[in-house]
Amino acid sequence: MKLFYSTLLAVFTAAVALAGNPVKPVAYKVDPVNSKIEWTAYKMTGQHTGTLQVKQGALEFNGNKLIGGRFDIDMQSMTVTDIQGSMMERLLSHLKNDDFFSVDKFGTSSLVIKKAEQKSANLYKITADLIIKGISKEITFDATVNQSEGNASASLKVDRTLFDIKYRSGRFFPEIGDKMIKDEFDLKVNLTFAKSI
Repeated sequence: MKLFYSTLLAVFTAAVALAGNPVKPVAYKVDPVNSKIEWTAYKMTGQHTGTLQVKQGALEFNGNKLIGGRFDIDMQSMTVTDIQGSMMERLLSHLKNDDFFSVDKFGTSSLVIKKAEQKSANLYKITADLIIKGISKEITFDATVNQSEGNASASLKVDRTLFDIKYRSGRFFPEIGDKMIKDEFDLKVNLTFAKSI
Protein backbone atom coordinates (compact mmCIF):
# COMPACT_ATOMS: atom_id res chain seq x y z
CA MET A 1 0.00 0.00 0.00
CA LYS A 2 2.86 2.32 0.86
CA LEU A 3 4.37 1.67 -2.57
CA PHE A 4 1.00 2.48 -4.20
CA TYR A 5 0.77 5.86 -2.46
CA SER A 6 4.40 6.64 -3.28
CA THR A 7 3.77 5.91 -6.96
CA LEU A 8 0.56 7.97 -6.91
CA LEU A 9 2.42 10.87 -5.30
CA ALA A 10 5.18 10.68 -7.94
CA VAL A 11 2.63 10.71 -10.79
CA PHE A 12 0.77 13.66 -9.21
CA THR A 13 4.02 15.58 -8.72
CA ALA A 14 5.03 14.99 -12.34
CA ALA A 15 1.60 16.12 -13.56
CA VAL A 16 1.82 19.32 -11.53
CA ALA A 17 5.32 19.95 -12.86
CA LEU A 18 4.14 19.53 -16.46
CA ALA A 19 1.13 21.78 -15.86
CA GLY A 20 3.41 24.46 -14.50
CA ASN A 21 5.84 24.08 -17.38
CA PRO A 22 3.76 23.59 -20.54
CA VAL A 23 5.54 22.54 -23.72
CA LYS A 24 6.59 25.62 -25.66
CA PRO A 25 5.66 25.81 -29.32
CA VAL A 26 8.58 25.15 -31.68
CA ALA A 27 9.00 27.30 -34.79
CA TYR A 28 9.90 25.73 -38.13
CA LYS A 29 11.27 28.33 -40.53
CA VAL A 30 9.90 28.39 -44.07
CA ASP A 31 12.53 28.10 -46.81
CA PRO A 32 11.60 30.76 -49.41
CA VAL A 33 13.92 29.39 -52.10
CA ASN A 34 12.34 25.92 -52.13
CA SER A 35 8.76 27.03 -51.50
CA LYS A 36 6.40 27.81 -54.35
CA ILE A 37 3.04 29.48 -54.96
CA GLU A 38 1.16 29.07 -58.23
CA TRP A 39 -1.88 31.15 -59.15
CA THR A 40 -4.64 30.61 -61.71
CA ALA A 41 -7.13 33.34 -62.64
CA TYR A 42 -10.18 32.84 -64.85
CA LYS A 43 -12.04 34.87 -67.44
CA MET A 44 -15.01 34.04 -69.66
CA THR A 45 -12.75 33.13 -72.57
CA GLY A 46 -9.99 31.25 -70.74
CA GLN A 47 -7.49 31.58 -67.92
CA HIS A 48 -4.02 32.82 -67.00
CA THR A 49 -1.41 31.26 -64.73
CA GLY A 50 1.66 32.43 -62.89
CA THR A 51 3.79 32.21 -59.78
CA LEU A 52 4.62 34.14 -56.60
CA GLN A 53 7.55 33.82 -54.23
CA VAL A 54 7.41 33.40 -50.47
CA LYS A 55 9.25 36.20 -48.71
CA GLN A 56 9.56 34.66 -45.24
CA GLY A 57 7.55 32.65 -42.76
CA ALA A 58 7.35 30.04 -40.02
CA LEU A 59 5.03 27.26 -38.87
CA GLU A 60 4.53 26.53 -35.16
CA PHE A 61 4.20 23.04 -33.75
CA ASN A 62 3.32 21.77 -30.28
CA GLY A 63 5.03 18.41 -30.32
CA ASN A 64 4.05 16.95 -33.70
CA LYS A 65 0.87 19.01 -34.06
CA LEU A 66 0.58 22.19 -36.11
CA ILE A 67 -0.85 25.02 -33.99
CA GLY A 68 -0.10 28.21 -35.91
CA GLY A 69 2.13 30.06 -38.30
CA ARG A 70 2.47 32.80 -40.87
CA PHE A 71 4.07 33.37 -44.22
CA ASP A 72 4.51 36.50 -46.31
CA ILE A 73 4.29 36.70 -50.10
CA ASP A 74 6.43 39.03 -52.20
CA MET A 75 3.93 40.58 -54.60
CA GLN A 76 6.74 42.15 -56.66
CA SER A 77 7.82 38.59 -57.56
CA MET A 78 4.61 37.93 -59.51
CA THR A 79 5.08 36.23 -62.87
CA VAL A 80 2.79 35.19 -65.73
CA THR A 81 3.61 31.75 -67.16
CA ASP A 82 1.03 30.97 -69.85
CA ILE A 83 1.98 33.71 -72.35
CA GLN A 84 5.25 35.34 -73.43
CA GLY A 85 6.66 38.56 -74.84
CA SER A 86 4.78 41.84 -74.97
CA MET A 87 1.42 40.23 -74.13
CA MET A 88 2.91 38.80 -70.93
CA GLU A 89 4.53 42.12 -70.01
CA ARG A 90 1.27 43.99 -70.58
CA LEU A 91 -0.77 41.56 -68.45
CA LEU A 92 1.82 41.51 -65.66
CA SER A 93 1.93 45.31 -65.55
CA HIS A 94 -1.87 45.39 -65.38
CA LEU A 95 -2.00 42.85 -62.54
CA LYS A 96 0.47 44.93 -60.56
CA ASN A 97 -1.33 48.26 -61.03
CA ASP A 98 -4.29 49.71 -59.12
CA ASP A 99 -6.91 47.80 -61.14
CA PHE A 100 -5.71 44.67 -59.34
CA PHE A 101 -3.05 44.30 -56.62
CA SER A 102 -1.53 47.82 -56.29
CA VAL A 103 1.87 46.23 -55.81
CA ASP A 104 3.76 49.54 -55.45
CA LYS A 105 1.59 50.37 -52.42
CA PHE A 106 1.13 46.84 -51.05
CA GLY A 107 4.29 44.88 -51.79
CA THR A 108 3.54 42.10 -49.32
CA SER A 109 0.53 39.84 -48.82
CA SER A 110 0.32 37.50 -45.83
CA LEU A 111 -1.45 34.44 -44.49
CA VAL A 112 -1.74 34.10 -40.70
CA ILE A 113 -2.94 30.79 -39.26
CA LYS A 114 -5.40 31.31 -36.38
CA LYS A 115 -6.54 27.72 -35.88
CA ALA A 116 -5.36 24.31 -37.10
CA GLU A 117 -7.76 21.41 -36.50
CA GLN A 118 -6.16 18.02 -37.10
CA LYS A 119 -8.43 15.82 -39.23
CA SER A 120 -5.97 12.94 -39.64
CA ALA A 121 -2.23 12.30 -39.30
CA ASN A 122 -1.04 15.01 -41.73
CA LEU A 123 -4.32 16.65 -42.71
CA TYR A 124 -5.55 19.87 -41.09
CA LYS A 125 -8.52 22.18 -41.43
CA ILE A 126 -6.93 25.63 -41.35
CA THR A 127 -8.64 28.87 -40.36
CA ALA A 128 -6.49 31.83 -41.28
CA ASP A 129 -6.47 35.54 -42.02
CA LEU A 130 -5.48 36.32 -45.60
CA ILE A 131 -4.16 39.86 -46.00
CA ILE A 132 -4.11 41.41 -49.50
CA LYS A 133 -3.85 45.15 -50.19
CA GLY A 134 -3.88 45.75 -46.44
CA ILE A 135 -7.32 44.11 -46.12
CA SER A 136 -7.67 41.08 -43.84
CA LYS A 137 -10.32 38.41 -44.47
CA GLU A 138 -10.80 35.05 -42.76
CA ILE A 139 -10.59 31.96 -44.98
CA THR A 140 -10.83 28.22 -44.31
CA PHE A 141 -9.09 25.47 -46.26
CA ASP A 142 -7.53 22.01 -45.90
CA ALA A 143 -3.76 21.62 -45.79
CA THR A 144 -1.44 18.63 -45.80
CA VAL A 145 1.43 19.19 -43.36
CA ASN A 146 4.23 16.64 -43.02
CA GLN A 147 6.39 17.75 -40.11
CA SER A 148 8.97 14.98 -40.41
CA GLU A 149 9.58 15.62 -44.11
CA GLY A 150 9.36 19.41 -43.75
CA ASN A 151 6.70 20.21 -46.31
CA ALA A 152 3.15 21.53 -46.47
CA SER A 153 0.69 21.99 -49.32
CA ALA A 154 -2.73 23.55 -49.76
CA SER A 155 -5.10 24.76 -52.47
CA LEU A 156 -7.03 27.96 -51.77
CA LYS A 157 -9.89 29.69 -53.55
CA VAL A 158 -9.79 33.46 -53.08
CA ASP A 159 -12.58 35.93 -53.86
CA ARG A 160 -10.67 38.98 -55.10
CA THR A 161 -13.62 41.35 -54.60
CA LEU A 162 -13.27 40.94 -50.82
CA PHE A 163 -9.92 42.72 -51.18
CA ASP A 164 -11.30 45.63 -53.21
CA ILE A 165 -10.28 44.13 -56.57
CA LYS A 166 -13.39 44.70 -58.66
CA TYR A 167 -12.01 45.22 -62.16
CA ARG A 168 -14.38 43.59 -64.69
CA SER A 169 -16.22 41.71 -61.94
CA GLY A 170 -19.59 40.47 -63.16
CA ARG A 171 -20.97 41.08 -59.68
CA PHE A 172 -20.29 44.81 -59.93
CA PHE A 173 -20.37 45.30 -63.71
CA PRO A 174 -22.95 42.84 -65.10
CA GLU A 175 -23.12 44.65 -68.44
CA ILE A 176 -19.57 43.69 -69.54
CA GLY A 177 -20.62 40.28 -70.90
CA ASP A 178 -17.80 38.06 -72.15
CA LYS A 179 -15.16 40.57 -70.98
CA MET A 180 -15.92 39.52 -67.42
CA ILE A 181 -13.08 38.29 -65.20
CA LYS A 182 -14.23 35.75 -62.61
CA ASP A 183 -14.13 36.83 -58.98
CA GLU A 184 -12.41 33.73 -57.63
CA PHE A 185 -8.82 32.80 -58.36
CA ASP A 186 -6.86 29.76 -57.17
CA LEU A 187 -3.64 29.59 -55.17
CA LYS A 188 -1.65 26.38 -54.97
CA VAL A 189 0.81 26.66 -52.08
CA ASN A 190 3.78 24.37 -51.46
CA LEU A 191 5.98 25.23 -48.48
CA THR A 192 9.28 23.70 -47.42
CA PHE A 193 10.34 24.24 -43.82
CA ALA A 194 12.89 23.19 -41.21
CA LYS A 195 13.19 23.46 -37.42
CA SER A 196 14.69 26.76 -36.34
CA ILE A 197 17.94 26.45 -34.42
